[in-house]
Amino acid sequence: MKALILSAGQGSRLLPLTEDCPKCLLPLGRASLLDWQIEQLCASAVRDIAVVVGFRASAVEACLDRLRRPGLELRAIFNPFFNVADNLASCWMARAEMDRDFVLINGDTMFEPAVLQSLLARQAAPVTMAIDRKATYDSDDMLVRLDGDRLVAVGKQLAADAIDGESIGMVLFRGDGPALFADTLEQIMRTPNGIGWFFLRAIGVLADRGLVATHSIEGLAWGEVDYPHDLERVQRLFAPHPTAQPHLKAVP
Repeated sequence: MKALILSAGQGSRLLPLTEDCPKCLLPLGRASLLDWQIEQLCASAVRDIAVVVGFRASAVEACLDRLRRPGLELRAIFNPFFNVADNLASCWMARAEMDRDFVLINGDTMFEPAVLQSLLARQAAPVTMAIDRKATYDSDDMLVRLDGDRLVAVGKQLAADAIDGESIGMVLFRGDGPALFADTLEQIMRTPNGIGWFFLRAIGVLADRGLVATHSIEGLAWGEVDYPHDLERVQRLFAPHPTAQPHLKAVP
């Protein structure tokens, strides 16, 4: 199992915090968001990790160099379109990584290890999206509509009576899933507006074919960092003390 983290963007909604610092390197305690993500992946026995970089790529690459440990494979993939494209293009740049089972994670999604562990324990499907549910949703949530646990639709503009939860920014690909996703990315990138789409556009195409399951992580801790108040909430959840930091060690 490998992981692909999408961390090419600047995070303009967090300005001025991200004026010179990529969103993924914003501090949580004494470490960065990316430090914590890699620690959580290692806690779930995922030790082959590729990170798509773009804005201030050299800083993110330096972070990966610092985090390297025996038994932990870390590498960066540069997306030269980061300033004009959305994250579907980042996935397309990393399509060579989709050669076996992998988990795809947004670079601004923080999660406790139990989130990924519960997703990995889910019965195998080509594609499985982690979702959560809450009482109300806002305009920035990536909403989902389900038929049982099968994904029917995903987007930010679903009708209120069609909302069954939200995507947390974590998707698992198994079996034929990686190749199906890579092929769909290629098809969309060949369209005139391909670089302007979220990668969930490709997930929606696969959902139309009945290939996408969902897995609820209700009750487990996670957070997405889009705005300063999101960063504060994630700080309280995962690094409530200024000296908090993950503890990466050599892994077998």
